[in-house]
Amino acid sequence: MQQRYRLLHLLSDGGFHSGETLGSVLGIGRSAIWKLVRSLETMGIDVFAVRGKGYRLSDSIVLLQRERILAEIGEEAAGLLSEMEILPEIDSTNNYLLARAQGLGNGHVCLAEYQSSGRGRRGRHWVSPFGANIYLSVLRYFDALPDGPQGLSLMVGVAVASALTSIGVTEVGLKWPNDLLWKNRKLGGILLELAGEPGGRWQVVIGLGLNVNLPAESGKHIDQPWVDLKTVIGDHSDLDRNLIAGRILRHLLLELERFSRHGFTPFRPLWESHDVTRNRPVVIKELHRETRGLSQGVDDTGALLLSVDGQVRRILSGDLSLRIDHEHS
Repeated sequence: MQQRYRLLHLLSDGGFHSGETLGSVLGIGRSAIWKLVRSLETMGIDVFAVRGKGYRLSDSIVLLQRERILAEIGEEAAGLLSEMEILPEIDSTNNYLLARAQGLGNGHVCLAEYQSSGRGRRGRHWVSPFGANIYLSVLRYFDALPDGPQGLSLMVGVAVASALTSIGVTEVGLKWPNDLLWKNRKLGGILLELAGEPGGRWQVVIGLGLNVNLPAESGKHIDQPWVDLKTVIGDHSDLDRNLIAGRILRHLLLELERFSRHGFTPFRPLWESHDVTRNRPVVIKELHRETRGLSQGVDDTGALLLSVDGQVRRILSGDLSLRIDHEHS
């Protein structure tokens, strides 16, 4: 594995490097270089091979760097950070923190360049090619979640939307309970995994996947319309994942602290300003049942308010999905 990442560092400038030169630096033969290149491709990294020139990446890669992310997080938010790990490869950042949670402090952050088994909500696979996006998780403890956990996922969405707005991303949409959208295309997703008792202490792992510069080949494995920040902001922009990750963590750490004191109520107006389903017909699917109604936003706990046949129901997040009902729009 170490050789694979040494090769990636050599190729990260986006220029051509001959197999002979790469082999000389790494102390291996050209056939071994070829095998390492193939292994990079299994991680979603596009490598071009041109006879007489050698190998190069389809685009240069700026790797995640601890110092640059911490600089963007800022002093106040960094005070809420117990530790930050950046891993080159992992099955899932959420899995990593869940498996080690008992020995980790409040505000422990894990970022990864690549996830081999990234997960979205309801067990769906999250496409996670190397160095293309943001994959991060935060471990946070709460003494209590008196209104339940549903408002926490919405608060995380608000924090991420605010962070993206601060770097010039406009028209960020939020879809209850955990999707980040841009013009009805999936930009990112949030996954919360919790352990605790009602009225007692809660352990929460907050996972975020955000598309930054998703290769088209990797995008073929996504089963819904998607978009990345490169498309949103424009090809001319310098998409620095360190700046993006740091800005998101700054907003997220500070807002988690506010949530621990005040709950979801102060975040509700901002959520509603980004809500893409408010006052629109929607369909909620649970197991083998579908419910159609009119979304009327959320209440102060983060529950969805759904008008069905003139009656307003409170819908709590769980094993369900929500989509806009285009048949009745």
